[in-house]
Amino acid sequence: MSIWFAPPDLVELNRIHEHTAVAALGIRITAVGEDSLSGTMPVDRRTVQPWGLLHGGASVLLAETLGSAAAIACVDPATSTCVGLEVNANHVRAVRDGVVTGIARPIHLGRTSQVWGIEIRTADDTLVCVARLTAAVIPKPSSR
Repeated sequence: MSIWFAPPDLVELNRIHEHTAVAALGIRITAVGEDSLSGTMPVDRRTVQPWGLLHGGASVLLAETLGSAAAIACVDPATSTCVGLEVNANHVRAVRDGVVTGIARPIHLGRTSQVWGIEIRTADDTLVCVARLTAAVIPKPSSR
């Protein structure tokens, strides 16, 4: 059974991130599963720290991007939206180059809150980072 209110549109998700930090780091949302949202990020001059290793903050940006986009896709956009409350991450392996892939899966999908687990891995499936995002489900702000 799908978790989505409406299946996420990859073209639209990537379009709304144009001209943002997400695009500046080369993050692309790449796949929608029955209960997951995936994306990639290059490990290059934009995403490494001075010693040439993947910057933990870049990993957190990838994780929060995927978790937030997934959270919003689980609610009725006519009445609700989601906002991040907390994100945490454990960086378990250093990466110097290539591309990392993040996959967000729900841990809890409630009426007022959601919790998402995000794993980031290398192309050879080595775990790089484990993150968790907590989002509040709130009424959609009215347009004025």
